[in-house]
Amino acid sequence: MSKVLHPIEHKIIKTLKETPNITHEDLAKNAQLTIDQVRRGIEWLKYKNLVEVHESEVFFASLGENGKKAAEKGLPERRLVNHLTKHKVCTFEDARTVVLEEEFNAAISNARQNGWIEITKGQTSNIITLKDNIKNSSEEELLSILANRTPVSEIKNKSAFESLKKRPNFILLDSIKTTVINLTKQGLDTPITQTKSFTGDAILAIDVEAPAPEVFAARSHPLQDVINEVREIFVSLGFTEISGNLTQSSFWNFDALFTPQDHPAREMQDTFYLKNASTNKVATPNQIAKVSESHKKGWHYNWKLEEAKRIVLRTHTTCVTIRHLADNNPDEARIFSVGRVFRNEKVSYKHLVEFNQVEGVVVGKNVTLRDLMGLQREFYYKMGLKKVKFWPTFFPYTEPSLQSMVYNEKLDKWVELFGMGIFRPEVTKSLGIKNPVLAWGGGIERIAMLKFALGDVRELYNNNLGWLRSIPKCP
Repeated sequence: MSKVLHPIEHKIIKTLKETPNITHEDLAKNAQLTIDQVRRGIEWLKYKNLVEVHESEVFFASLGENGKKAAEKGLPERRLVNHLTKHKVCTFEDARTVVLEEEFNAAISNARQNGWIEITKGQTSNIITLKDNIKNSSEEELLSILANRTPVSEIKNKSAFESLKKRPNFILLDSIKTTVINLTKQGLDTPITQTKSFTGDAILAIDVEAPAPEVFAARSHPLQDVINEVREIFVSLGFTEISGNLTQSSFWNFDALFTPQDHPAREMQDTFYLKNASTNKVATPNQIAKVSESHKKGWHYNWKLEEAKRIVLRTHTTCVTIRHLADNNPDEARIFSVGRVFRNEKVSYKHLVEFNQVEGVVVGKNVTLRDLMGLQREFYYKMGLKKVKFWPTFFPYTEPSLQSMVYNEKLDKWVELFGMGIFRPEVTKSLGIKNPVLAWGGGIERIAMLKFALGDVRELYNNNLGWLRSIPKCP
């Protein structure tokens, strides 16, 4: 490594000897350099082990919108107790007039956990009774502290802090990152001998061993790479890809799959319906008649065509596959579909409102559940997922039904992936499909989580350039 230092390096070392442990900005000001010169010089000196850079991050907590309301008006459980202080006893119905409906369960649960109330069964409604010796809870004390932005490290009651964090919009977290530069022992021992100007007759040293800047070429998103890999694997296994619309009639999304019209999955809290949208032609008259008869016979209710005409954002890609089978009636087939699906769910570390799903079927005279399990194991093996097991479950349109589970090393737990099974006769016979049909489907984001060792599916959509660039194109 070259022992000759650049004039920028000399200025930085001289300044750090006079003023150690300073930021990039202060170093640029004291050394009379630009911030870019300082950053470049620091990288050179780090490479020569003459300086060290220390980074620290301090996290702060403050009240969110709901936290501020609670600080002003009281937590839901406190408002409930204040009401009981006047009346001593009240019913659940009375309590709901004091606490908002969406906060009611939290108020009851936390008040009971704090030992403030007891609940007994009445003739028509549960009765809430106030206990004696009502003290302020640790969450209430913490609310007053967090009225001012507070370093997380100074919060003593961590359990109260974690409890408030679980409440929606109660706590806001932010952080301040600090970077300081200091000389290493070798840097402190380095003499400052070069004092010439940057211009004139001075010959400047060039360190040919200095690292070159990184260049990041354009590339596809890692999730798209996984989607392409899934597609390639199924094609290599002899499958043909089909596609369909993102919007579907309820007939093909639900009814054709023997999902009753009063099933919870069809309600607004699980499905996105297009407002005031329906279709006049959902299927052939024969298909409609046989599906209707299947529902009446199997579920014992009056099936309604108007409900089947409603348009939804598809909740799975099986609607594409079952329509393909109904229209073509193949004796044997291997087909799959990859595409976006939509679920009206609460976003969490493993759930998204909009995600990618792969789904497929195998049609054959002698296909069995064992064939389906073997096919799934082969798919997971090709994706690099070795720990796989299957669990009995229930789906309205398959019997028997299985849930595949794959072990996530980072979460240290088994994660649900594909649901699978054999289409029920109520599904196939209604649509004129003669042979057994093996079917499966699952979210591709879950597979990406396992491949990239992620603990939260939302990390795939955070647009973190550092993470995106760190994923190898060919792992």
